[in-house]
Amino acid sequence: MELRHLRYFVAVAEEGSLTLAAEHRLHTAQPSLSRQIRDLEYEVGVPLLIRSVRGVAMTAAGHAFLEHARLALGQVEAAKEAALRAARPVKPTFVLGFLTGYEVDWLAGAIGVLRDVLPEVDVTISSQTSPDLATALMQGKVDVAFMRHEADMPDLAFVTVARDPLVVILPSDHHLATRDAIGLKDLVGDPFIIVARNAPTLRVLIEGYIAQSGLAITPAHEVDNLSMAMSLVSSTRGVMLLPAYARNFLPWSVISRPLSTTGEPPGIDLVLGYRTEHAPELLKLFLSRVDDLVARATSTSTSRD
Repeated sequence: MELRHLRYFVAVAEEGSLTLAAEHRLHTAQPSLSRQIRDLEYEVGVPLLIRSVRGVAMTAAGHAFLEHARLALGQVEAAKEAALRAARPVKPTFVLGFLTGYEVDWLAGAIGVLRDVLPEVDVTISSQTSPDLATALMQGKVDVAFMRHEADMPDLAFVTVARDPLVVILPSDHHLATRDAIGLKDLVGDPFIIVARNAPTLRVLIEGYIAQSGLAITPAHEVDNLSMAMSLVSSTRGVMLLPAYARNFLPWSVISRPLSTTGEPPGIDLVLGYRTEHAPELLKLFLSRVDDLVARATSTSTSRD
């Protein structure tokens, strides 16, 4: 029994016709295919197909044989792939983590830096919350991550690459939408939406800013992702504070406005996080190009604005 016998049988079984299998799948003559199937049945020792003018149908033995034939062919393909992978030179791999949403501004630059450092590197992208990225770094599943400066992570090092000011997010037809900037006091009385505790660094910043103002602003809703945030703002007529990067994801029904403050608006750092005891050469090279990375991201953001 040869592999071609298995392929021929599977093709005939799936097409339900010797003629169709010969013409459409196997590109061989129908008499030759019939002979190969007969040879297979002779070797197996039982009929596998029932032939009629309407085509072919499988016997009970044929149904049983089909399952194992498919499995055998699958194993052969897997063996070929394994052999090909083993024969290829091993390429270095690098896993980039992103706090979901920051890929828009930083992915292209990060890939560019990696290609400059090592053109043959295989890059994998992981998009998660900042606490989940911290865990992935600790577990060695991510090499470096664009994230928040997570507290109580002594084994992680952080390099600040940008600072995002908080902006006001509100419905596009809100009565404050015509203003160039909006003060925190203007939000009193509107349903206030706050990020959930899966973004602890951002939540602490927002809660601290509100508490320092002394204004009566109490969250009416919590959201754990940008998509839900935009949906809630639009559907509940609510308002919220988010870092400026969220402007990349505004639907037509939602807008952003700068915060009106007497000084610098509160902001939150975007950092590169990595495990201090896990510093392969590629990571060191990547970190050495942080200035170039920031320049690329700034250039991309400026051209888009």
